[in-house]
Amino acid sequence: MTDAPHPDATSATPNAEPFDPLKFPNDLVDAQRRLATLQAQLRVHQATLPWSREPHPGWPDETERGRERPGRPASPGWTDEQAAEFDRLMEELRAVTARVQCHAWWERCTAEGIQGPDMVAARQALKHAEGAVPLARGDVDTAA
Repeated sequence: MTDAPHPDATSATPNAEPFDPLKFPNDLVDAQRRLATLQAQLRVHQATLPWSREPHPGWPDETERGRERPGRPASPGWTDEQAAEFDRLMEELRAVTARVQCHAWWERCTAEGIQGPDMVAARQALKHAEGAVPLARGDVDTAA
């Protein structure tokens, strides 16, 4: 027999804290918050736009055999400024979405054995994580 001590679970150094897929890194939370902000800005901008990017004469309401198809009024199309702002918001939204979706945190989660429904749950939890939402319900209630 050797005189070397045998490792014992009780005498070993304490295990590191177990991996928590919901302890998101700050840069990922910041990116998610930026993503939510951009989505809100895009929705607000879209609400101001005519329904067609290009000028369009529209079409009348149609009723055929009991089915109604609503018409559309004529659209003047978007101005150059409206189109430029939409394109800018969409491009930034794509870039931030890629940053969130391809963040190294998700590779770490996979390496730690997080997969399937647990990975989906972690990705969904990011959308509601502390600091990932530009406004919380309490912020809205306080502002009102």
